[in-house]
Amino acid sequence: MSFKRSSGILLHPTSLPGKYGVGTLGREAYKFVDFLIKSKQKLWQILPLGPTGYGASPYQCFSAFAGNPVLIDLEKLVENGFLNVEDLETSEIFDNSKFDYDKAFNFKKPLLAKAFKNFKLIDDVLEKSKFEVFYSNNSSWLDDYSLFRSLIEYFNGKSWQDWDEDIKLRDPVAIQRYTEELSERVEFHKFIQYLFFKQWLEVKAYANENGIKIIGDIPIFISFDSSDAWANPELFLFDEDRKPVSVAGVPPDYFSETGQLWGNPLYNWEVLKETNFKWWVERVEKNLEISDIIRVDHFRGFANYWSIPYGEKTAINGEWIPAPGKELFETIRENLGVLPIIAEDLGIITQEVNDLRDYFGFPGMKILQFAFAPHDESTHLPHTYSKNTVVYTGTHDNETTLGWFDSTYEESRNFAKNYLKIDMKESVPWQFIQAAWASVSNIAIAPMQDFLELGNEARMNTPGTIFENWQWRLKEWELSDSIAMKLKDLTKLYFR
Repeated sequence: MSFKRSSGILLHPTSLPGKYGVGTLGREAYKFVDFLIKSKQKLWQILPLGPTGYGASPYQCFSAFAGNPVLIDLEKLVENGFLNVEDLETSEIFDNSKFDYDKAFNFKKPLLAKAFKNFKLIDDVLEKSKFEVFYSNNSSWLDDYSLFRSLIEYFNGKSWQDWDEDIKLRDPVAIQRYTEELSERVEFHKFIQYLFFKQWLEVKAYANENGIKIIGDIPIFISFDSSDAWANPELFLFDEDRKPVSVAGVPPDYFSETGQLWGNPLYNWEVLKETNFKWWVERVEKNLEISDIIRVDHFRGFANYWSIPYGEKTAINGEWIPAPGKELFETIRENLGVLPIIAEDLGIITQEVNDLRDYFGFPGMKILQFAFAPHDESTHLPHTYSKNTVVYTGTHDNETTLGWFDSTYEESRNFAKNYLKIDMKESVPWQFIQAAWASVSNIAIAPMQDFLELGNEARMNTPGTIFENWQWRLKEWELSDSIAMKLKDLTKLYFR
């Protein structure tokens, strides 16, 4: 699918300003949409919205379908009558310059429990009917997810691999017993999902009403410690004891001598084919409910994926295995219609990957920071682009543009200076943004950090590390009208 010429900003909701240590789906989300309106942007790109665990990575979630409770806005729960203003009073001191998942979640958890208790007590037929409709529409994943989260609590945070054998292996008698025994907690987790989707869909509706589309994100693989893996073991390459036979990663390359060992379970594509890819169809359908366009992470894995035997310490001893990507996306298209998908086709890409992407007309990604290897004509240089591409100054996995420019090799920096005609008296990030906006790519995106001219202290994620990631947050005063007007002028100049 080819997209109209447009531009936008990459900013995950956890990075929004606000109280209590994390950005939420409350007033600050609406203020950010207002900033997009003022700056004439048509796109807001986010990361996966799923419930995160250790490390707070949005690419390692407890569910491929559920939403993250930490994003629920407490002040909106006061407006809904589920909490009182006094409930939000606290002596807790939050560092609102960064996202501290544990602190934010531990503060919210008892308040969400109180909201649930009040919801059960209120005599509001309409609200309870809306909850019943939500449950009915989402029961295919919500039952398993809510029981899964309740069981994690019951087993004191242990992975499902370490639960009692009967429930680990989903014995029907055990499922029935725990569902009844934990019924209160199960209903609580269903209610929390109701709140999340209610708030997010209201934010999305406000954006859409003002001509702004949401670019969401689907990781190709799911987390091993997830309700998806526990509830649907037949869809993954597990042995009889539910341990992975092999896991995901990428092989050694220029960036890593040992490759990257991600550890995600791999799909049993033969079983998925037998179900007509039902799980994947439902997953994409859910993502098209919460976003307008989907960025598919690690798209090359739908052509061939790197399979590493379980138990290996590195990703060296793996092998490339063909994946039925063409059959999968044809099936999804037959069920859901035209697919508004962006293919994350970064890394070492083969002709098979290009052919799969081009067969469906999915735009690939171009990263300006990757363009300036001094001795090669990189496909990330703007003069090589086709219209059906998405250009980024950088992504959530990259350094900020200023950070990259300050730290890269001198030859690369000089190449960028000459190619982009960089004036060192002016802002380097904004000159990269201008190059992206001026390009022929139908879509141009830059992270919020680049508009603010921030260095690597504001980097969102460093791949291969688990600490100090996903923490960066925007400060309220940084969403200034001066930046909005500067971006508006640039966007009008290049007809985006």
